[in-house]
Amino acid sequence: MSGLLMTLFTLKQDTPPRLQIFLLIGQSNMAGRGDLDAESKQTNPRIWMLDKALNWAPAQDPMHFDKPDIVGVGPGLSFAKRLASTYPELNIGLVPCAVGGSGINVWKPGAYYEPTKSHPYDDMLLRAKKALENGELAGFIWHQGESDSDPEKALEYEEKLTELVQRLRKDLNASNVPFVAGTLGDFVVNRNPDAKTVNGAIMEATKQLPNAYYVLSAGLTDKGDATHFDTESARILGQRYADAFIQNKLLKVK
Repeated sequence: MSGLLMTLFTLKQDTPPRLQIFLLIGQSNMAGRGDLDAESKQTNPRIWMLDKALNWAPAQDPMHFDKPDIVGVGPGLSFAKRLASTYPELNIGLVPCAVGGSGINVWKPGAYYEPTKSHPYDDMLLRAKKALENGELAGFIWHQGESDSDPEKALEYEEKLTELVQRLRKDLNASNVPFVAGTLGDFVVNRNPDAKTVNGAIMEATKQLPNAYYVLSAGLTDKGDATHFDTESARILGQRYADAFIQNKLLKVK
């Protein structure tokens, strides 16, 4: 193959088609802490991810880079694979933006999160706007709340989540883009009753907001730390997110 043909082939491989864009936002269970395995590297030609350097690449785990030493399998890839198998015409772009440990209070403009030396909300906006050069926003996928499971923060969570959704939609000109939130795992609730309050807030906020939904984490298991989903459970959660889009017919597909 000539040098020119090789260059053209490489450009073609690294340039995705127009994509349906999904933002993966929240804290560590969205970023993923499941152990990597052979399936983690299995890519799909219709599923792309925006990497740390703002380049599109075939999606594989780990997708996030918030805490490189511990990041692993999250729900994002299995979410996309379920959608891709259901909608053969769909080309999917995943934008990993979750930040492990981040409370909902740092998911607002200007907020700095010291443990990762990042601005979760501002960084998400930058990445989203870059991604949207190559597609249209199709959904927000949210999993967060462990850091807000204390007596005071839990009581404020419904209000703050509502404000976050409204802010996301305003800042990204996405007034009716679906927002789907996952509840905290049973293993978190079992050790911390305030997590039950957060789960109630997630369900209530999404009931009140237009085009917002929740998926349950009930029955899923942790990786032994009573905080993070194991690999299988992270993937099941991703499939539950996808099922919310499928069952509620949230995507614009022909």
